[in-house]
Amino acid sequence: MAAFDPSPARGPRSTRPVGTVTRGTTNTNRLRRMDRWITHALARTLRAADRPPIAVDLGYGAAPWTAVELAARLRAGRPDIRVVGIEIEPARVAAALPYADPPLLTFRRGGFEVPLDGASAQLIRAANVLRQYEEEAVGAVWERLCGRLAPDGLLVEGTCDEIGRRHVWVALGPEGPRTVTFAARLADLQTPSDLAERLPKALIHHNVPGRPVHRFLTDFDRAWAAAAPYAAFGARQRWVAACSALSQSWPLVDTRRWRHGEATVEWAALAP
Repeated sequence: MAAFDPSPARGPRSTRPVGTVTRGTTNTNRLRRMDRWITHALARTLRAADRPPIAVDLGYGAAPWTAVELAARLRAGRPDIRVVGIEIEPARVAAALPYADPPLLTFRRGGFEVPLDGASAQLIRAANVLRQYEEEAVGAVWERLCGRLAPDGLLVEGTCDEIGRRHVWVALGPEGPRTVTFAARLADLQTPSDLAERLPKALIHHNVPGRPVHRFLTDFDRAWAAAAPYAAFGARQRWVAACSALSQSWPLVDTRRWRHGEATVEWAALAP
């Protein structure tokens, strides 16, 4: 593996970033649910790494808050992890530099090529980025990003609302997509299908009758309605009961995460 230089790329190493500038809107704690899942999913892998692992916040936006928060959350389990915030817009990189803490947190210009000086990433998180592209672009971008992962690395790509109450993301390994996770703040969730508006680009246009993701959300709503008596014990208990019922007909995984307001299903069950 090539050595990673955490300083921003300059001079002859610089290349034209792959991608286009997106809106860049962001808020503090917007990605906390996704980060909580990531720290769980990667805990063993990060601890087992024999050198400081690299995590990438790809397309962090107009402010660096999500990269700063990701670094703090991952550092709790792996103090020497190196988080790299990558943005295609030079002004956003310049604005983020005062928050850098090299080599543990750095910022540089780039896009889907993920410039890491030949090193591989243990994690690439791309939140609210591909939602602004055409669906036809998703497959090629996924393939490109998966090619930048370490053999046991993880790509997490998805969408959330502006204040982080509702998320849906796809988890991918070097071989491609593995799972889809639906996560919500349960206290103000009316029905699981409320999450449909946060489906990632690969799925959102397929939420129509007859397609797997639509059937899944319809079944989830039915299980949620049937679990209404559990609401007397709290929204969490209702969610757990609904997930338990849903798992009888859908391949839900990681059942211990249900109590966190998450439901993860195998990608193959929802794939368009």
